[in-house]
Amino acid sequence: MLSADIQPGKDDRLEISGDLNFDSVAALWERCRARFGEREALDVDLGAVQRSDSAGVALLVACMRLARQSGKKVRFFNIPEQMLALARVSSLDQVLPLQRD
Repeated sequence: MLSADIQPGKDDRLEISGDLNFDSVAALWERCRARFGEREALDVDLGAVQRSDSAGVALLVACMRLARQSGKKVRFFNIPEQMLALARVSSLDQVLPLQRD
């Protein structure tokens, strides 16, 4: 069983839930990439993320990179404080397309 999941959520967003860590993010990335191919833009809701280490932030960077390479848009909603703190350490909060509801 995965400790993290990605599912369709409300407002046509993809909802990521669970624990984002080095063990869960690799499999989640593959699922995220597949979902990204189905859409013109990707809105990701992170509000159900319970815990995250730097691998979770790396997932956001990978999604952003894929969006740029594909000519698509990605936005991240409801980033948990723990992930935001990790992003701020390397100033990624200035680069990632973070949104507030």
